[in-house]
Amino acid sequence: MIKLNIEKRSGKARTGTLSTSHGVVKTPGFVPVGTRGALKGMSFEDASALGADIFMVNTFHFYCKKEYEIVGEVGGLHRFLDINYPLMTDSGGFQVFSLGAGWERGVGKLKKEESKQTKRGMVKINEEGVVFRSPFDGSRVEMTPESSMEAQMKLGADIVFAFDECTSPLASKKYQEQSLQRTHRWAERCIKSFKSENQGLFGIVQGSGFEDLRRESAKVISSLPFSGFGIGGSFGGSFGDSKQNMYDMVEIVCNELPENKPRHLLGIGDPDDILEGALRGIDLFDCVTPTRFARHGTALTHKGRLNLRSSQLKNDDGPIDEECSCDVCKKYKRRYIHHLTKKKEIYGIMILMHHNIHFMMSLMENVRKAIEEDNLPQFKEHFLNKYKSK
Repeated sequence: MIKLNIEKRSGKARTGTLSTSHGVVKTPGFVPVGTRGALKGMSFEDASALGADIFMVNTFHFYCKKEYEIVGEVGGLHRFLDINYPLMTDSGGFQVFSLGAGWERGVGKLKKEESKQTKRGMVKINEEGVVFRSPFDGSRVEMTPESSMEAQMKLGADIVFAFDECTSPLASKKYQEQSLQRTHRWAERCIKSFKSENQGLFGIVQGSGFEDLRRESAKVISSLPFSGFGIGGSFGGSFGDSKQNMYDMVEIVCNELPENKPRHLLGIGDPDDILEGALRGIDLFDCVTPTRFARHGTALTHKGRLNLRSSQLKNDDGPIDEECSCDVCKKYKRRYIHHLTKKKEIYGIMILMHHNIHFMMSLMENVRKAIEEDNLPQFKEHFLNKYKSK
């Protein structure tokens, strides 16, 4: 089962450990995403050596062709992947959003300028669940709270999430209200159908960028017998700046959630967001940022994102990041990594992945240290004075 042990509090921030059936996770912590059961460009073992102690696998990608049945037959993801690290699986709700409202309007979790041309979504949502066209082969797929629980129980991760609807930041408040009530009913159905003693089920707080809806959802979800809580959905909407709105909503939700259970900010992992989230009491973050950036030739550095494909780095003999102590920064020059990324060499992805994961794990270690020393606000200010998020 899941148990959070809080070791140090500093304001609303806290450090501790999260005990699972497959090991202990240090909090606040970052969760690398192995979408289809693998980290793109790095083994789980290598990521663990850099400090990663829990990983996320996406249920959606094992669900569409019922591959979770195969995993279940061999005893779950740990045996299927031949690893013994703590794992979590998401419910599939965000991927459904990506195929639906996200695809239609060209938006993500945070409100940005939407695409000028709308597209026809591939998702229909009703009280029973969702129906969509598989992005892999176009086949018709149905997903319900019960089938998401069935799949996640067979996948066997230590932490699983209730099935929810991730709404668009562009949706009206009326729709957000309707969706919220449906997500709460789905949460109760997930609890009813979840039959596992070795896994922890997390409920998900929704409500988009609306204070009253977020507060209501936090109260409802925290009243149910979940092992922990995810903060999901979109942010922004009518509140203007989506990042500041996200921070405000996270603070509101954390104030409503019980102190003794873990809080996970779903799908958020930019360094500035991690610092702001930790200040407000978030314990876990997950995001594809380190992997996606590596695949596109981008490194995370103490001065912000660095595009290694830039022609300006063709003859640069410096390291990726002068403040980084990873093996890549000790050994390789920017000019060589520029060459690898321009030629689309796999090794370029591998070494950028190593660097990016090291960067994220080092950041989390420093966040925990700052909380223990009661100076997280000062550390955040010092870090962000140099770091540029765009």
